[in-house]
Amino acid sequence: MTWIILVLAGLFEIVWAVGLKYTNGFTRLWPSVVTVAGMLISFWLLALAMKSLPLGTAYAVWVGIGTIGAFVAGIVLFGESASWLRIASVAFIVLGLVGLKLSSP
Repeated sequence: MTWIILVLAGLFEIVWAVGLKYTNGFTRLWPSVVTVAGMLISFWLLALAMKSLPLGTAYAVWVGIGTIGAFVAGIVLFGESASWLRIASVAFIVLGLVGLKLSSP
């Protein structure tokens, strides 16, 4: 259950990371509300997951999920580059996350 909570925290990190792009420097109300709500939920879920997961593992997985999600969202939503080097770099992040999962209790 803890890992599910951590994955949800990472998904909400993607919500607020993408939301930041739409807030226009927090000058647009509803994107700002969604972004701040995503932040609060993401941090709360991360804190719950950290009750039983090691700090380094929980934080790295949370950031990794957010990084990968923001990377994909940037390509899909904002037309950012999908070069082979960028994709290979994100693949290394995925490998690191799998390694952390396999080495955690």
